[in-house]
Amino acid sequence: MTKTNMPPERLLDVDNVQVHFPLREGLVKAVDGVSYHVNKGEVLGIVGESGSGKSITARSIMRLLPKRAVDAGGRVQMQLRSGEHFELSSYGRNSRAIRQVRGKHIGMIFQEPMTALSPVHTIGSQIMRTVQLHMGMSRSAARARAIDLLAKVQMPRPEQLVDAYPHQLSGGMRQRAMIALAISCDPALLIADEPTTALDVTTEAQILELLKQLQSELGMAIIFITHNFGVVADIADRVSVMYLGRIVETATVDDIFYAPKHPYTQALLRSIPRLGVDQGRRLPTIPGMVPDPFSVPPGCAFNPRCSHALAGLCDVQEPPEKRFGSQMSRCHIADQFAQEPVHA
Repeated sequence: MTKTNMPPERLLDVDNVQVHFPLREGLVKAVDGVSYHVNKGEVLGIVGESGSGKSITARSIMRLLPKRAVDAGGRVQMQLRSGEHFELSSYGRNSRAIRQVRGKHIGMIFQEPMTALSPVHTIGSQIMRTVQLHMGMSRSAARARAIDLLAKVQMPRPEQLVDAYPHQLSGGMRQRAMIALAISCDPALLIADEPTTALDVTTEAQILELLKQLQSELGMAIIFITHNFGVVADIADRVSVMYLGRIVETATVDDIFYAPKHPYTQALLRSIPRLGVDQGRRLPTIPGMVPDPFSVPPGCAFNPRCSHALAGLCDVQEPPEKRFGSQMSRCHIADQFAQEPVHA
């Protein structure tokens, strides 16, 4: 068994992961040195605009990167309660080692269940195949487990819908089936990649409540990827904010909401609508656009859009990591921000 220097409470450690896409127009550094960790039983929220690298980082953990992607460095380790240690970054995309980890130790809920689920197989057969592969169950036992899992995710009439095809289900029911598949082998880690994006607000609230209930029952850790800070406040213990392929701030939910240390985090929080507050006033927006990935600005990548940027510093030098207890911010002037609530 490989030795590890991970703390005993640590489940996953992502260290300086880099994923590049060489294109005709130039090199896109989709993930540019991302580091974060997840403790056992913890929910880590990953927040950021579209294109910030949230999903690609998650796929690099599962070794499910697109074929044209280049794994340009970094280390991903996983440590189970049993003492098993996996060097995930050393596994090939189609290796036996990573296929034993996927589904069994790490489950994943993809953004769009209609494309993630096979359209030519019933949802029951897809769950059964995973259970038989990783848990060695007979076909009858696997079918019973599939029905139990569908009941656990609050699917109506699980005995009948176990034989349904994805196109016969509504969006919310497909998402429940996707969750049942992801937790079918009681994984230690669940990666939820924007699992509520395509759902209406009522169904979204039900899915979030379901994930919290399952996390409590099964004791699994969750990486919850979203662009919605409101969702993060409801489910996460800690939050990492991503911008243009990098983590710019990490902190507990309370610190992120009440003492953010990065201008990008502050700007995102100010743009959240609040019920009954300042009615009729336009929400503040972040000026400018996300920079072209082929020509990332020097210094801090956020400096062209930042109202606090200092000429000769923010546009020249990359900001170092600054730590405030358990909170981390990549900003030259992070220690100058007042400890005032940005979003109540």
